[in-house]
Amino acid sequence: MYKAAITGTGLFTPMQSISNDELVESFNSYVAAFNAENAAAIEDGSVAPLQESSSAFIEKASGIKSRYVMNKEGILDPMRMAPNIPERPNSEPSVLCEMATAAAKDALAQANKTAADVDAVLVACSNLQRAYPAISIEVQQQLGMDGFGFDMNVACSSATFALQTALDLVKAGTARSVLVLNPEVCTAHLNFRDRDSHFIFGDVATAILVERQDLMSVDTYYEVVSAKLKTIFSNNIRNNFGFMNRCAPEAQANADKLFVQEGRKVFKEVSPMVANMIVEHLADNDFTPDQLKRMWLHQANLNMNVLIAKKVLGRPAEEGEAPVILDEYANTSSAGSIIAFHKYRDDLAVGDTGVICSFGAGYSVGSVIVKKCAKA
Repeated sequence: MYKAAITGTGLFTPMQSISNDELVESFNSYVAAFNAENAAAIEDGSVAPLQESSSAFIEKASGIKSRYVMNKEGILDPMRMAPNIPERPNSEPSVLCEMATAAAKDALAQANKTAADVDAVLVACSNLQRAYPAISIEVQQQLGMDGFGFDMNVACSSATFALQTALDLVKAGTARSVLVLNPEVCTAHLNFRDRDSHFIFGDVATAILVERQDLMSVDTYYEVVSAKLKTIFSNNIRNNFGFMNRCAPEAQANADKLFVQEGRKVFKEVSPMVANMIVEHLADNDFTPDQLKRMWLHQANLNMNVLIAKKVLGRPAEEGEAPVILDEYANTSSAGSIIAFHKYRDDLAVGDTGVICSFGAGYSVGSVIVKKCAKA
C-alpha cells in the first residue's frame, strides 16, 4: 500500500458573470410578459399569476450575490432564459472537456507535474454532457496522457466520492497519480423561470491531483487522513432528464427534466445529517471538533452552511473557519467545496487539520479529513 497525498488543485472560471440585479431584471420581464399574456385566465382564476423576484430575496434565501456562466446573453434573454451553447462537431473538444482540461492544467502546474506523470482521469460531476464516450477519456486525449479514465455522478457529492476513489487507486498501486475533475455547467439544467430556484447555480470546473507521496514534487501537501461516504435515497432533489425521455415524448418538456427540489425539506433533513456525520467521522479518527482549523463545505446555501458549522463546532463559526465562495460563484454543485479548498488552504500551518465536505442529491454526503504536511 502506498501513501497518497493531494498535491495540487485547479480552477477554471468562466469569463462571464451575472449579478443578482441582472438576473432579477430578466426574470421580472418574463413574469410581466407571462401575466399580461394570461391576464384573462388569471382574472378567472384558472391560471395563477407569477410573482416577481428581487435581489434582496435571493441574498436572504441563499447568500448568493452573483454567478459565473458559460453564456450570459441566452440566460438574460426573457424570451429564452437558458444558456446559448451550440453543439460542437465531434472533431472538436466538448464543453465539459474544455473546462476540465483547463482546470487539470492548473492543478498539474501547482503540483509541478506534467500529464506524463498521471495514470488516470476521473470526471465527476452532477450532469455529464453525454453518455459516451466518457468525458474523462476525451480529457485524457486532450492532455496527451496514457492510462485510463472514467466518469462518475453522485450529484453535488461527486468530487468527494471521486476523491475517495482516487485515493484507493493510488494506495493500491493501480495508478501513480489521479486527476479528479469536476466540470459543472449547472446553468444548463436550471429552470430560470422558477422563482424559487432561478438564482441558484453557476458554472465552473475544478481539479484535484492525488498522487503517491514518494513521487511528490512539492514541499507541502495535504494528507488524506480518512474519507467517509454515505447515501440515503430521497426524491427531494431530482432531475429526470435522460435518454429514456424520447420514449415518452409527451413529457419531454415537463419541469422535472430540469433541476427540481423541495428546498425546505432538503434544509431540514440534510443539515443535521451532514453535521452529525462530520462529528462522527472526526470521532472515528480520534479528533474533536475544536481541533478543526477549517471546514471546506459544499457551497449550496449560506444559511445551511452556517447551521452545519454551528452544529459541528458547538458555537458559531469564526471568520475563516468555514469560508464562503457561493456569494461570488453561487452553487456550483460538486465543485463548490473544492473551490473553497483551492482558495482557502494555503494559510494553514503544517499539522493543521480540516474537513472537505460535500452533500446533496441522493441524498449523498462525502466527508474527507485532511492534514497539512511538509515533505520530509
